[in-house]
Amino acid sequence: MKILLDNGHGIDTPGKRSPDGLFREFAYNRYIASQIHQRLKSNGLDSQLLVPEMEDISLAERCRRTNQICRQLGSDQVLLISIHVNAAGNGSEWVNAQGWSCYTTPGQTRADELATSLYRAATEHLPGHKLRMDYTDGDPDIEENFYLLRHTSCPAVLTENLFMDNQDDVAFLESEEGAAAIVRLHVEGIIQYLS
Repeated sequence: MKILLDNGHGIDTPGKRSPDGLFREFAYNRYIASQIHQRLKSNGLDSQLLVPEMEDISLAERCRRTNQICRQLGSDQVLLISIHVNAAGNGSEWVNAQGWSCYTTPGQTRADELATSLYRAATEHLPGHKLRMDYTDGDPDIEENFYLLRHTSCPAVLTENLFMDNQDDVAFLESEEGAAAIVRLHVEGIIQYLS
């Protein structure tokens, strides 16, 4: 099974930072993705960074890269996890929104099982943090027609790892403990899904 890690955004993406400008989403996503990649490889899993570049790669190109690998290996032999940090405000002030979430496309798909495994791991590794969920269809993932999830042919999820415009969330994300928790929940959620 090939596990593709998509680190959202790039150095040139406008916005995508904390209100004080110190937390940059592109840099955090790349750090977390690289740590997950290393941990998966050390567990003997076939992991690949979808976007090694620093600049923002278009969603269409991210989908093209994913689907090319799906054609080579078979869509049932590929997983895609897109890593992000959420925001709720206009970027200029701190807000109270908080929590971790995982998105899939609408309807029951193979990605729902991956999302559920990630939520289980998030419950274990983010005690005291809100988990944002939607159980209207019987499972915790939030369903949206995000371009990357809709236009890739393998099971694909998008994680929003707390909020870059919430001061408490940013402090946790930037701590050694917080970054390690975000990495662990992804690694363990993926391994749980594969088993």
